[in-house]
Amino acid sequence: MPLAADLVSDRQGADDLGLRGSNQSGMRDHNERLVLSLLRQHGALAKSDIARITGLSAQTISVIMRALEQDGLLLRGEPVRGRIGQPSVPMHLNPDGALFLGLKIGRRSTDLVLVDFLGQVRDSRRRTYRYPTPAGIVAFVRDALPELMQSLPVALRQRVSGMGVAMPFQLWNWVQALGAPQVEMDAWRDCDIQADLGAVSGLPVYVQNDATSACGAELVFGTGDTPRDFLYFYFGTFIGGGLVLNGQLFLGRSGNAAGVGPIPVPGPDGRMRRLFDAASLASLADAMEAAGESSNQLWEHPDDWQVSPALLDHWLNEAAEGLASAILSATTLLELEAVLIDGWMPPAIRAEVTARTAAALARLDLSGITPPDVRQGTVGAQARSLGAAAIPLSQRYLLDQNAAQRDA
Repeated sequence: MPLAADLVSDRQGADDLGLRGSNQSGMRDHNERLVLSLLRQHGALAKSDIARITGLSAQTISVIMRALEQDGLLLRGEPVRGRIGQPSVPMHLNPDGALFLGLKIGRRSTDLVLVDFLGQVRDSRRRTYRYPTPAGIVAFVRDALPELMQSLPVALRQRVSGMGVAMPFQLWNWVQALGAPQVEMDAWRDCDIQADLGAVSGLPVYVQNDATSACGAELVFGTGDTPRDFLYFYFGTFIGGGLVLNGQLFLGRSGNAAGVGPIPVPGPDGRMRRLFDAASLASLADAMEAAGESSNQLWEHPDDWQVSPALLDHWLNEAAEGLASAILSATTLLELEAVLIDGWMPPAIRAEVTARTAAALARLDLSGITPPDVRQGTVGAQARSLGAAAIPLSQRYLLDQNAAQRDA
């Protein structure tokens, strides 16, 4: 689970959420985050287990757990009776304890999801378009947000804690690729989408690169054995990435670290090209349109593609070869435990591109490096919107993963 401050692009949001400084109450905040992070990582735990893992006293843990339970963040499980002594009572996160909004602004579609404390999507709305504009996104949220809020019981509406936004940076530079009018995409240069969405929602809003957010979703909501060091690839309209080092999301100076799309990779003719051109949904869409197949369903139905087998096979091979070359380049600089591949695609296709990438990597000259394990991501098509929702969750409730490991 990443450090909350590492996930947030808006520092003022910490004040809006009432986060405390380095004083006595700040220490309590640290310990509360530690307990919540451990419960998210391990599932239900008894107070004695948490005391043992953290090294905090049983009395301190009791005070923390009582406060979190009173705040509605924790629920009691059924007592577990041992041979001697009082039965232990496991505590677990309350799904209704806090809720979050995640907005994905994609190049072809936008999604707004309402996510509970466990990362389960309670409700969602989607809109597709030819290209995104600030006014269109704000109008979508203005229409969709009341519907999502009205789907909640009145008592839970006050538990919606913030909105995270996952979007490509510098959208105005993608005019040619999107076939969008320059004048409309230039509106992204001067707009303050964070402030505009805050005004519409009345909530703290946090903005992050979309592929980085998808990687954050893997950290916070992933269901597998999350590696400590991994490179993450996400297939969207264009391929993007994220980087996790020592259990933390690494954002870089501008928040765009591991923007893997421009990595040079060899093409079928031996000439170098960008990974964008080999392993993106846009390249598959272009091939489909050239073959007389409609590509609209790629953006509308990420779980059910209808693509001719020969065309899909060709795209999978080119994507896998490009990814393998990019992985080799990255591995020469970083000691990576694993590479995770996810995207806006059906699970069967994700599995196939992962398998072909692993095979293509094994065919390369790996002298002098230890190749990483190539795995599937575990979140799926909604990783960007879930990663957006993870930003306010992490900002308010989670702890630096490294701190949790040290305390454990």
